[in-house]
Amino acid sequence: MKGVILAGGTGTRLRPLTKMINKHLLPVGKYPMIYYGIEKLRAAGITDILLITGKHSVSLYTEFLGSGKEWGVNISYKIQEEAGGIADALELAHNFVHPGEKLLVLLGDNLFEDSLAGYVKQFETQPEGAKVFLKEVEDARRYGVPVMEGDLIKRIEEKPEHPQSSYCVTGIYLYDSTVFDLIKTVEPSARGEMEITDVNNLYASQGKLSYHLLTGWWIDAGTFPSWFEASDKLREYPNVEAAAPKSGAGDDK
Repeated sequence: MKGVILAGGTGTRLRPLTKMINKHLLPVGKYPMIYYGIEKLRAAGITDILLITGKHSVSLYTEFLGSGKEWGVNISYKIQEEAGGIADALELAHNFVHPGEKLLVLLGDNLFEDSLAGYVKQFETQPEGAKVFLKEVEDARRYGVPVMEGDLIKRIEEKPEHPQSSYCVTGIYLYDSTVFDLIKTVEPSARGEMEITDVNNLYASQGKLSYHLLTGWWIDAGTFPSWFEASDKLREYPNVEAAAPKSGAGDDK
């Protein structure tokens, strides 16, 4: 299975910091935010990773992450020339994922506690479809809200005034390779972006969108309060030292 991390966007909710640096490179605990998504993929057995970001940030990522060798993964890069939505960014992974392969997609500012290893193994065995990860939240009106029917999602309602559940769709997705065919059929939304909710709803309309409920904490670290919360949660991240690059001989002691 391939891994795709989406790390573009303008980060308007974290300005003025994001006028200087891509939000996924802001520190969370000891490490830049982007590190934790890479480590979640590696821990799930996914080592072939595509990182998609904007043209102004890619050199910072390559300087920090390089090829990924020191992090136990193999990282490739793609540039999203301008903000066009999550589905637009994901379409750039078309040639990275071979027909018949599956992929795990993470939004780089989604930080979470649960391990993905078991769900990756299970998804690899199913013949087709998609899976999204849900989390119960206090105000579901701020998110995409699933309408569930048994083990499947019937549809996802984007920021509904009257949510039909207290769960939101997080930025963790598992797809089969037909996702790229579905993206081609999606029209830009009213805000001019290709919405991932529209892609997920195409899977739902085919009866192919399942879900998993996250049991640990989950944070969308795109605002100052949630960024501060994530830093507190990840102050002592498990096994982070073992996976980090080794210091060079000339580094300060």
